[in-house]
Amino acid sequence: MRPCISNQPLTKHKGLDPKRLGVLISLSFFPYKVALQLQRHIQDDRIAGSRSNTLILLEHEPVLTLGQTTKDFHWKEQSEVINKQGIQIIESERGGSVTFHGPGQIVGYPILLLREFCSGPKTYMRMLEEVIIAVLEEWGIKGRRIEKLIGVWVEDPQSLDGSLAKIAAFGVKISRGITTHGFALNVAVDLQPFRLITPCGIENCHVTSMTEVLGSELDLPLVKKQVAHHFSRVFGIRWSDKITQASDLSLPQPG
Repeated sequence: MRPCISNQPLTKHKGLDPKRLGVLISLSFFPYKVALQLQRHIQDDRIAGSRSNTLILLEHEPVLTLGQTTKDFHWKEQSEVINKQGIQIIESERGGSVTFHGPGQIVGYPILLLREFCSGPKTYMRMLEEVIIAVLEEWGIKGRRIEKLIGVWVEDPQSLDGSLAKIAAFGVKISRGITTHGFALNVAVDLQPFRLITPCGIENCHVTSMTEVLGSELDLPLVKKQVAHHFSRVFGIRWSDKITQASDLSLPQPG
C-alpha cells in the first residue's frame, strides 16, 4: 500500500498542565467484554466527577471487534476459519471497522474528559498517534501518519517498494464529553488473523508489528511502560495512582 504520507510535524499542544493527576490501570490479559464493563464503570464515575482521568493498558485474548463502520465483506467471508481458530467475534460501539486483538498487542483505553485536553476529536486522535510515534522512536522505528487515514504506519518490512504497513490502530467513542475505547499497538502479536479480515476496512492494508520490523523479540512490559510514559507526557498527566492487579478493581474477575 503506497498512500500519501503526511509530513506534518508532531502536534504542538498548549496549556497542558504537567501536574494534572490521573490513574493508570496496567493489567495483563483481560477479556474484551469485561474491559467494556470496566470502561463504562469508569466513564460513569468520570461523568459524575467522582473519578480522575484514567488510562487502561492491557492485552486481550484473541478477539475480532466490529466497529461502527464494519461491513460484512470486511470479515464475514472468513468467519468459518475465524471460528475454527477460536477467535471471538464481538460487536463494538467504537468508531472504525474490524480489527484483531490478541496476546502481544498493547491495547489502550483512555477515559478522559476531552475538553480538559484538546479542542475536539480530530486533535485527540492526533495526540493518540503522537504517543505511539514517540514509543516507536524509542526503538528506532519511524512511525508515520497518512492523510485521511487514522493510525500509525511504518515501512513495510515485507515490501521492496517502500510501501507502508499499519502498526497501530485507533477507534474511539466520545459520549457526554468522555472518551472510551482507544488504540492498539502491535508489539509481538500474531499477524495471521489480520489476513482473514480487511483491517480497519482498508483494502490491501498490510499489518505489521514491532517484532517483525526489528526482526527480534521485545520486552513487552517495557513497551507498556513507554506507552504510559509518553501518554503522560503528551496529555500532561502525572500518574497519581497505578493499579496493576485485577483484584483491585470493583468488577467481576476475568474467568
